[in-house]
Amino acid sequence: MSKTMGKGGVFLLLLAKRMKFSCAAHEVRAIAAPASNKRGEKLAASNCICPAGKTGELRRASKTECATLVTRHSPRSEYHLIVTITEAIQLLEKFRAGGVSRERVLRAFQAAPVADLTFAQVDTHRALRKGFPEVVFGAGKTPEQVVKIAAKLLEHDQRVLVTRTTGEHARALRKKFRSAVHHPLARCVTIGKKPRPGRSGIIGIVCAGTSDLPVAEEAAVTAEIMGNRVERIYDVGVAGLHRLLAKSENLRRANVLVVVAGMEGALPSVVAGLVSRPVIAVPTSVGYGASFGGIAALLAMLNSCASGVTVVNIDNGFGAGYAASQINALINE
Repeated sequence: MSKTMGKGGVFLLLLAKRMKFSCAAHEVRAIAAPASNKRGEKLAASNCICPAGKTGELRRASKTECATLVTRHSPRSEYHLIVTITEAIQLLEKFRAGGVSRERVLRAFQAAPVADLTFAQVDTHRALRKGFPEVVFGAGKTPEQVVKIAAKLLEHDQRVLVTRTTGEHARALRKKFRSAVHHPLARCVTIGKKPRPGRSGIIGIVCAGTSDLPVAEEAAVTAEIMGNRVERIYDVGVAGLHRLLAKSENLRRANVLVVVAGMEGALPSVVAGLVSRPVIAVPTSVGYGASFGGIAALLAMLNSCASGVTVVNIDNGFGAGYAASQINALINE
C-alpha cells in the first residue's frame, strides 16, 4: 500500500472524480482535484480530508491516514467493511433502529477484506467468522514479517497470538508493541490492547511429564488468550497413576480436557475413562527411538478404547487449545 500511495498520492490522482466513503464515525472524502477547507486553505490533490469531530471542519490527513482510509473503505461502495464481531453487532443494531438500509447491511457482510502485504494475505475477517483473529505461525517467518502481520491484525482487533516464535521474534514484537508478552516455554507471544472477557467454565490442561510442558503450555496460552479460564494439571503420567487419581476432582470440574503425552501415549485413554468430559489428546515427539518422533503416541491415541477421545497432530498444542476453546464457547452460549 505504501508504494501505491507514495509520491504525491498517485493512486488518488488516478481517480476521475470525487468519491464519497461512509464510516460509522464520520464521512471521508478522497479528492482528485485541489479543494479548500472552511478557512479557505488549499488541500493537496493527493490528500484525504474528513470532518474533524462535531464541528464538521475539514482537516488534512497524513499519508498514513490516507492509505488507511483507502484500505478501510471501498472506493466502489458506501459501506464500512465489517471486520470484527463488535462492528457487526453495531451495524445490525443500527439497521434494527432504521439507521441503515437492508441493502447496505447485506453489502457490508458480503465483503471479505484481505490486507495484501505482498508476502502475506492477512485475513482481517477471521474474527467475524471464527470469533478470534487469524493466528500467526512464526516458524519460517522473519521477525520483520511477523511484526508487520501482527500490526495489520491489531488495526482490526484487540489481541493477537503468535505461535512457534524464536527469541528474535519475541524481541522484535516486544520492541514494537508495548502490550506484547513473551511466553518462552510455550514458544508464543500474545499481544492484547485490553483484557479479553473471560468465559465461565474451565479448560483443563493435563500433562504427562515435564518434558511435554512446551506443548501443554502452547495449548494453555492459546485457550487463555481466547478468553477461557485454564487449570493446569502437570506431571501426572501413568508411570505414577496415584498422582493422576489425586487430581480426580480437578478433572471433573473442567468442561473439556486437553491431555498431552509422549512416550507410549497412554494418558488420554486413562483420563477419558475417569470423566464424562470431551478429551482432546495431544501426542508429543518426546520419547526414545521406537517412539518415532511421536508416531507411537499418535497411533496409541487414535486406537484408544476409551470413549470421547479426539486426537490432534503431534506437538499441536495450539490446535488442541483452540478446539477446547470452541467447545467451551458452545457450553457458554
